[in-house]
Amino acid sequence: MSDSWKLTAFADKATVQAALVAQEDAEDWDSELVIAGFEVADDRPDDWRLDVYLPRKPSRTDRAMVAALFAGKAPRLSAEKLPDTDWVAESQQGLDPIRAGRFHVHTPDHAPDTAPGIVNFAIPASQAFGTGQHETTAGCLAMLDAMKRRGTIVRNCADIGTGTGLLAFAALALWPRALATASDIDPVCRGVVELNAATNGVRLGGGPGQLAMTIADGMDDALLLARAPYDLLIANILAGPLIELAPDFARATVPGANLLLAGLLETQEPAVRAACRRAGFRLAARMVNGDWSILWLRKRLQS
Repeated sequence: MSDSWKLTAFADKATVQAALVAQEDAEDWDSELVIAGFEVADDRPDDWRLDVYLPRKPSRTDRAMVAALFAGKAPRLSAEKLPDTDWVAESQQGLDPIRAGRFHVHTPDHAPDTAPGIVNFAIPASQAFGTGQHETTAGCLAMLDAMKRRGTIVRNCADIGTGTGLLAFAALALWPRALATASDIDPVCRGVVELNAATNGVRLGGGPGQLAMTIADGMDDALLLARAPYDLLIANILAGPLIELAPDFARATVPGANLLLAGLLETQEPAVRAACRRAGFRLAARMVNGDWSILWLRKRLQS
């Protein structure tokens, strides 16, 4: 077996995701190099790592090709010789397909689940946060499935902080005639969502059964405001922004609307629930996945 090596760079989430998109657009990219991006740790969502796997010791050309993915000054690249192993399989380690409710999420290198009633989504391994591997994303998929099974009807939904687009895709799979909007603060996500939509047969656009994408900081966005009010809002972000956005979520939703929140540790749940209670939401159901809480809340009905 030939030598297997790995180049690693550490940077913030936006920088790594921009490098991943640049690699997808690079016409001269060496197909023998496999690239992946990951969160460094669950409690550090903005700290990411870029790994590039090679079937040889990295050359000066290899290093230059990876460095060119970064706009401006590239972060330091460290090289590591891997044990004798299948380096392609190594690059997919920890990204086995996951099952959450009726959803089966896998990388394009894995086969879909052909069992009846299963909804498959293929999300590239390079987009680790939002592939379903993180407990919050998997928990949201399971909760969306539970909402559907309990008779929830959705006509207009938005996924705030969409990342890969996966949760918006799942909502459209459950409520295929709904209006759907996805937003993220990171401009890189527009290309990521568009690519994943094409891969998974999700139609882009502004009509029923289609997904509209926008880059926005929270709810302060012309498209999000124009398409309100919503009967389902999904926000898998962080506890602090969830607390700050609770009043905005209330203003953007109809009475009786559903609010699905994640990205909060179980220890942060009381503060998030208190903010949502002040905004007029009440808990409908909750689950804990690992250290993370997933909350389904409903907006109070108004006379």
